[in-house]
Amino acid sequence: MGLSTVAVYSDVDRESPHVVLADEAVCIGAPPSRESYLNMDKIIKAAKETNADAIHPGYGFLSENDAFSDAVTKAGLIFIGPSAESMKMMGNKLAAKNAAKQFLIPMVPGSDGAISDINEAKKLASQVGFPLLIKAAAGGGGKGMRIVHEESELSSSVERAMSEALSSFGDGSVFIEKYVTSPRHIEIQVMADQQGNTIHLFERECSIQRRHQKVVEEAPSSILSKEKRHQMGADAIMIAKACGYVGAGTVEFLMDENGNHYFLEMNTRLQVEHPVTEMITGLDLVEMQIRIAEGYSIPFKQEELRIHGHAIELRVYAENAMEGFIPSTGTLKQYRIPHGPGIRVDDGYREGMDIPIHYDPMIAKLIAYAPTRIEAIEKMKTAIDQYEIEGVDTTLEFGKFAITHPDFISGKFDTNFVSKHMGEFNQQEEIIDRTLSRFAAWLFEKRKAILVLPKLNS
Repeated sequence: MGLSTVAVYSDVDRESPHVVLADEAVCIGAPPSRESYLNMDKIIKAAKETNADAIHPGYGFLSENDAFSDAVTKAGLIFIGPSAESMKMMGNKLAAKNAAKQFLIPMVPGSDGAISDINEAKKLASQVGFPLLIKAAAGGGGKGMRIVHEESELSSSVERAMSEALSSFGDGSVFIEKYVTSPRHIEIQVMADQQGNTIHLFERECSIQRRHQKVVEEAPSSILSKEKRHQMGADAIMIAKACGYVGAGTVEFLMDENGNHYFLEMNTRLQVEHPVTEMITGLDLVEMQIRIAEGYSIPFKQEELRIHGHAIELRVYAENAMEGFIPSTGTLKQYRIPHGPGIRVDDGYREGMDIPIHYDPMIAKLIAYAPTRIEAIEKMKTAIDQYEIEGVDTTLEFGKFAITHPDFISGKFDTNFVSKHMGEFNQQEEIIDRTLSRFAAWLFEKRKAILVLPKLNS
């Protein structure tokens, strides 16, 4: 695009690819995020000192912080994203639900506002019915969230959810929803310009999750009909319009076993999984974000968009899946990415780098694209086999297990996939470990036999 870039980084990210590739780089502090990536003043100062025109907030840290959006604008810079007002409305799940209600968009039954005490929670629980879900009004990523199966669990669950929400988001507000027991998690990518044009770029299936965070995503969904896709896309556009949205955003829905969809929330930023949308549309979403922030209008209409092929993304985390997806830190002693037609790797590390304890443990996003879903699955299997990472545990093997599972291949899965099938995965891995141990022992014995052979002049 002919634009110069300035990367900001913390001390621990000094050798990160984004720092090396940028035209300029500015260190903004120590590794703890509150001293660097969450420090608004330092980021804006770096932009000013390097004569930057705009700030792209990425998809973590301050990306959904309305105060940051406002501060960037007040500093005379362009924020590549929605206004602080839009972000504030959609960033609070209760405000977002109220905005969606204006358009009669289906909602999961639950409270209209934040609950203030346990008595109110009990009253709502009797109306909604168990199981139910307690959710933080101001957050996401599974924090401040509790599933409650019976009334005896309610008081302690509400207290824990409030405490976690306050700690994570500075806002202890929580609300209650009916817990949909076997839902699909389907989200719609929207894009809106400053001229009032809003389109959707189809859906992403994000049902395979651990701790309410996505592990495998694909586009399009294997279960949406043309009519359902149109209906959900139209609902997503109305929600974006309800808050005067500008830029890239994602409207998330739950779908029950009967095919009914319910508005969940809106993410007011670029999503981690945006590459699968790029692959099936041929569009560069980051370029679109920048063009819109520059004042350009979207150069095409909804009816001109088509889905081409199928894309699957695996988030490659430095985690031990067999131990409950616990983070795995260490040095990337070997790091080789797969290559080939239809294979894309968006990563943040190189061989020899350390996986730090300070941030999300995602190493990379591995994307496979092909004309059909089954071909994309096969291509992903090959890519996983070719991905070489040594020094830390990763979710590569779990990813291969997930995409080759009969339930995934058939499309008959939901957000309970991980909890439902982890026993199978652990058993499979244990068998592989035992087989490798026996093979290693056999090799050792053969080595001893081979060493003896020269004495026999063989």
